[in-house]
Amino acid sequence: MPYTKGAVARRVSFDIAAFLADLEQDSAYDGQIVHRRSLPSRAARYALLDPPLPEVLRRRLAATGITRLYVHQAAAVDAVRRGEHIAVITPTASGKTLCYNLPVLEHLADDPTARALYLFPTKALTQDQRDGLVEFGLPEVRIATYDGDTPPGERRRIRDGAHVLLTNPDMLHLGILPQHFRWAEFLQRLRFVVIDDMHIYRGVFGSNVANILRRLRRVCALHGSRPQFICASATIANPQEFAERLLGLAVTVIDQGGAPQGPREVVLWNPPYLDKGRMARRSPYSEATWLFTSLIRRGVRTIAFTKARKITELIYRYAQNRLAKEAPEVARRISPYRAGYLPEDRRRIERRLFDGELVGVVSTSALELGIDVGGLDAALLVGYPGTIASTWQRAGRAGRGRHPSLAVLIALDDALDQYL
Repeated sequence: MPYTKGAVARRVSFDIAAFLADLEQDSAYDGQIVHRRSLPSRAARYALLDPPLPEVLRRRLAATGITRLYVHQAAAVDAVRRGEHIAVITPTASGKTLCYNLPVLEHLADDPTARALYLFPTKALTQDQRDGLVEFGLPEVRIATYDGDTPPGERRRIRDGAHVLLTNPDMLHLGILPQHFRWAEFLQRLRFVVIDDMHIYRGVFGSNVANILRRLRRVCALHGSRPQFICASATIANPQEFAERLLGLAVTVIDQGGAPQGPREVVLWNPPYLDKGRMARRSPYSEATWLFTSLIRRGVRTIAFTKARKITELIYRYAQNRLAKEAPEVARRISPYRAGYLPEDRRRIERRLFDGELVGVVSTSALELGIDVGGLDAALLVGYPGTIASTWQRAGRAGRGRHPSLAVLIALDDALDQYL
């Protein structure tokens, strides 16, 4: 269900069946819906911790409206307490962040000398998680980001004083491990290593990261520590094998999610042929623009994923021109989002999207990961992302809590998309 503009976002009704029926009556419709699947809603499941979290953490959770933990969150805290390396594999928007923040903050509250290292695949996700951790965390816990944007004058202060350090595998490889004797105190006290969006580390890139993690473990052993690894990811078909090959360690997999999920409608959309000879199809980018603007005109908060920066800008321009004619009041409430923008520009777009000021955004994979962009209600995937995990990750950016959502995969005119 979409939001209306305002300081406090207000939900209005989004009838997915009626929306799809309207599309089928449109003159531009020519049988594009080739498959449709309704996924049922899922009720929340909760669990109790024994012993409970420290009082200071319970108060912070209550302040954010959380009074109970989902079963996978409680299972993660229990497993970390037992000293196990874990991998939490649950759907998008299921509260995986608490699966690592709670045990880390619980340990830091008991042992202020301990340290934690958080690894994220992108700077945007690092910044988003830092903001959330600062907002939730304890005042005495010092949290810092260490990446290529960190001013040189702050790096020594961060190295010497941060309890929780947020960075990425590249910075760990190039900026920390080669200088490990400068980081000796931090590495000696390192208690936890958190790896979020673990499914990103596949293929050649994943092999490289696996070697970096093994190097990290060797360096930590040199300085007298054996950190515990906490991994989180969207759905993976073989989580046990994947996590253990990435870390080189035995891992406890937690994959029984307890978060609620509203009903989701999944649609496969194939652009129609342009001629009777069935040689060429209508542009998928024109189809994406039509769907995107149709949703935006109805106030449905929508994200459209593309496979290239150029296509992101192209669809954004098409949509803006179309909305300027058909619904000028919302033409300025859409935005593109991609790598290459200045950090402050990316933060501004993320904030406008989270606050409900933006109704829609056209993005590359930069917004695929777990950046909190608030409650979106429709996700358009312009082309198959390349893996099933990425497909569900992008589709899962729409739909929070018990509200219904729509995911549409628009096929490109290539062999793989047409096969699917």
